[in-house]
Amino acid sequence: MKNERALVIGGGGVAGIAWATGVLAGLAEARIDVTEADAMFGTSAGATVAAQLTSGVELPALFQAQVDPALQQEELTPRDGALVSAFEFGAKVDAEVADPVERLRRIGEMALAAETVTEAERRAVIEARLPSHRWPERSLSVVAVHALTGETRVFDRTSGAGLVDAVTASCAVPGVWPAATVGDERYIDGGTRSLTNLDLAAGFARTLVIAPIPDPVLDADAASIAERGGLVEIITPDEAGLAAFGTDPLSPASRTPAGHAGVAQGRAAAQKVSALWHQA
Repeated sequence: MKNERALVIGGGGVAGIAWATGVLAGLAEARIDVTEADAMFGTSAGATVAAQLTSGVELPALFQAQVDPALQQEELTPRDGALVSAFEFGAKVDAEVADPVERLRRIGEMALAAETVTEAERRAVIEARLPSHRWPERSLSVVAVHALTGETRVFDRTSGAGLVDAVTASCAVPGVWPAATVGDERYIDGGTRSLTNLDLAAGFARTLVIAPIPDPVLDADAASIAERGGLVEIITPDEAGLAAFGTDPLSPASRTPAGHAGVAQGRAAAQKVSALWHQA
């Protein structure tokens, strides 16, 4: 596999899926096709987007499915306050636990005990999101976290896990959606480790990061890659993008405004992304 160009897409709920797809569509309008990356890394919402991009469906159709209400798929609504409670629990654990793996194990413990929709209901939503349920021949990595041990798991076509199961695991926001079963193991959202997991893409010469929600460790990961000679360009929501997300990135109503905000940012970022992507 060539280790030249990587595309990293982070978490951000259904708003993040729409916004990231919009960014890619905006770049494509400027004739910059970053979906031709040598490898893609997806976390949570980003796992959905990356799997869609490698499905064979053209980007314009993927974008319209996000912003056209007539084409948008039905999404589940989590119980009231679930996302806020999840963030509060995460902040509490961050304050109490220094060890990163133990922190993730504690969050996994909470996820396993949480009252949510059934695994089958949640998996059906992810299955409907993905145009193809088979791993692509191209390099696609999907990040999740083992709910019992707190260990990071990177799924790909050689891992033995089905694509739908892997993406469901990566999107299993603890306390909001059920921990996902893959084989005999339970997994939670890869965004609990890092919203982008950029460090897992180290070794590529050029990396574009599309981060719907700013990642606290993103700058440090990018700096580490830069120290080894890698180039990293990061796109996060601007003021208009944040406004489009609203107060709840899991709200299906956020998709249309977030998608259009993403297109505008993709167009605006075209010059700097072209400089990264097409550098000789």
